[in-house]
Amino acid sequence: MRRRGVIVILAAAVLVAIGTGVWSFWPVGNKNIGFHTVSLRRGDLVATISATGTIEPEAAVDVGTQVAGVVIAFGKDKQGKEVNWGSEVDAGTVLARIDDSLYAAAVKTAEAQVKQAEANVPAAEANVLQQKANLLLATQNWERAQRLGPSDALAQSAYDQYQATYEVSKANLASAEAAVNQSKAALAAAKASLLTARINFDYCTIKSPVKGVIIDRRVNIGQTVVSSLSAPSLFLIASDLKRIQAWVSVNEADVGNITEGQPVTFTVDAFPGKVFHGKVGQVRLNATMTQNVVTYTIEVDTDNSDGKLLPYLTANAQFEIGRRKGVLLVPNAALRFSPKPNEIAPEAKQGSHGGRRNRGTEPGGERGTIWIGEGKFVRPLFVRAGLTDGAFTEVEGQRLAEGLPVVIGEGVKEPENAQSADRNPFAPQMPFRGNRQGQGQTEGNQQAQGQENQGQTAPPSGSGR
Repeated sequence: MRRRGVIVILAAAVLVAIGTGVWSFWPVGNKNIGFHTVSLRRGDLVATISATGTIEPEAAVDVGTQVAGVVIAFGKDKQGKEVNWGSEVDAGTVLARIDDSLYAAAVKTAEAQVKQAEANVPAAEANVLQQKANLLLATQNWERAQRLGPSDALAQSAYDQYQATYEVSKANLASAEAAVNQSKAALAAAKASLLTARINFDYCTIKSPVKGVIIDRRVNIGQTVVSSLSAPSLFLIASDLKRIQAWVSVNEADVGNITEGQPVTFTVDAFPGKVFHGKVGQVRLNATMTQNVVTYTIEVDTDNSDGKLLPYLTANAQFEIGRRKGVLLVPNAALRFSPKPNEIAPEAKQGSHGGRRNRGTEPGGERGTIWIGEGKFVRPLFVRAGLTDGAFTEVEGQRLAEGLPVVIGEGVKEPENAQSADRNPFAPQMPFRGNRQGQGQTEGNQQAQGQENQGQTAPPSGSGR
């Protein structure tokens, strides 16, 4: 019996909970479904493409070293201070010095080798003269021996000896002449070694190749630098920070709207509220792919005469792809609105369709639908959709006029004399239902309604997407 009583109590509790929930959500009072509308208005519209990038020097030079050694000192900048981050330098300014002891010794060794090679050349040339004299004597003896021939006056062995001496003298002269060429080549090699040694010695003094500002110093005194197949970078110098660029990554779907000379505005977090202006300088063709997203790098040239823009700041860029003045504007929510079949006026049902439209930017190229409220029904009005800034779209069409109310969504409409006592205070309030496109539609409707109430003359620029 006791167990049965517990079951009865639990069942009663469940029934009470269900009844409370049903009562909480049951429509109370005289409520009906209405439509939220905004007025079609005339204004200016700017369509842009949003993208991010970084501020980069127009030309940056990596200064490295081609020799290995220990950094023993830094040079002086224009102000006579030790070279550091932000130092202004001229072309040829000494940036750093590497210990040159070994390279100085190599120069001395190469100089000695050059002197030795220079001394060998005259000795080889003198040997050539000696061999020529020997050849002359051997030639004369051989000619006399040939006239006498082997006879009682000249023995066969003496005849053979003169002939051999003549042949050896010719060979010795050729060898002496080759030795001269060899000594001259050795002298040239010694001079080349000396030149290499002097160049390496000069590399111990690292100089700036350009006039500019040091963006980065990557070495300290006492640090050993090692040169290998690729020279280590010790300094990064921007040639001219008065001219600077923003390297912006643009999605492949938008890059077709980017052209050279196109106006661009951008902001940086370092200067909130300040808008910088520039122009597209170049569209780089080497696209990159990250997580299956293809982007292109766009170079935006801008003037930095005031020096505010610093390298590697994050830039939030807006590429202007179109501008309209004094056109009829409708919230994008109105073009996305799609009523239920029973909400369409009976005489307008034939031939009507939903308000979805394809993406487009030029007026006259896209067909869309907006809906006009007629009591508890809506009636379609076909328009040509043009440029859009992401929140508003330019529209053209017959029967369009400024102030025409267009539907942007559905909502619960209550009578004006509804009393607060008729309402359950604990029930969730749902004043706006929106259309069936989802939560993003509701947010767009609220944004459009708020801007309509403020009476703005032009919508804010947004993404051209």
